[in-house]
Amino acid sequence: MDIDTLSQLHFIFQEMQKKPDLKSALDSLFLSMRSSFVFDNVAVYLEDPQDKSLDVIYARAMGRGKTAEADAAWGEVIATEVIKTNRLIMREPGQPIKGMDRISQTYLLGIPLRINSKVRGTLLFVRFGGPAYSELHIHLASLQAFWSASLIEKKELQDARAELDSVQRQMRLQDDFVSTISHELRTPLGFIKGYSTSLLRPDTTWDEETQKEFLTIIDEEADRLTRLIEDMLESARLQSKTLQFKFAPIRLDALIRDVATRVNTHHPDLKIEYHLETLPSVHGDGVRLSQVFENLFSNAIKYAPNSKITISTKALEKSVLVSFADQGEGIPEDFLPFLFERFYRVPGERTVTGTGLGLYICKQIIMAHHGKIWVESELDIGTTFYIELPADPTP
Repeated sequence: MDIDTLSQLHFIFQEMQKKPDLKSALDSLFLSMRSSFVFDNVAVYLEDPQDKSLDVIYARAMGRGKTAEADAAWGEVIATEVIKTNRLIMREPGQPIKGMDRISQTYLLGIPLRINSKVRGTLLFVRFGGPAYSELHIHLASLQAFWSASLIEKKELQDARAELDSVQRQMRLQDDFVSTISHELRTPLGFIKGYSTSLLRPDTTWDEETQKEFLTIIDEEADRLTRLIEDMLESARLQSKTLQFKFAPIRLDALIRDVATRVNTHHPDLKIEYHLETLPSVHGDGVRLSQVFENLFSNAIKYAPNSKITISTKALEKSVLVSFADQGEGIPEDFLPFLFERFYRVPGERTVTGTGLGLYICKQIIMAHHGKIWVESELDIGTTFYIELPADPTP
């Protein structure tokens, strides 16, 4: 092999490695090699490890004849045979008849794809009207099969690594959740046990004001414990898709004001600014949507204390948009993609009580309404949550 050929192959290999995904890498490979190895269509078949069916993971028409999709479909027979026999297979037409359409003269070449030391696929080349595959062509096709298998193996390793990282992150979140939930359960239980035991002491008499103070604390901690358990149960029902929704036309601007009024009753110093447009109704569950906004208020009060909250609404072409902004410290950009994951809590916020379930519940509720929720944040400026819900198509 001369130096020019080696240089060309090295260049092709480097270009493939630069591509961001499997399809573009295979495009680069086959387009680069076509000057040395002519073909009309190419398809890559991969065997499903579970049911052994064949999937076409790549197909492209580069010359004469049918579309890549059609060729991929009728090439399945030879692809199956290649995998079954673990050998290269060529199919050539019989003696051409004068006047025969060249498209009817199909030259097929199927090469096994060996992935992780096992034949799991086929690289199929198609030529219409010839020429027949020479020994050099077969070597070039086999080289492309080797590279294709390497690219597929690389992608599978990347996918496996990403899945492993996701599982490990979820396990860490669950470990953190167990630790957090243990603390969150013990705290109200500790208050309830401590103050009830004090009230029941036979050797001490408490005046009426002190009794009322102790009972108020017990009542508040019992409510806190109830909310915690409800969040856990609701999170589980949302994850299993067993939570029931009662949909009806809702005026979102009125619902937001009702929630804000209730929140202001418990937090009279909270400043809320409204920029509410007249909105078309949405088809939703009023109780669940109220829960979403209550959670956003709760987060703002905990993580952006003494901050003004600005609520804006806007009617879009086929949906309504709500923004919920605070003027707190903001959230680092690296943490934003994980905010709506189950059990996730922003690192460094352990001084604020929470389970990491609230925003997960919010997202699941909005998704059940066929809507979207997302967040934007700037450090030292604040955080804004956006909710987009489809407008009710009925007047």
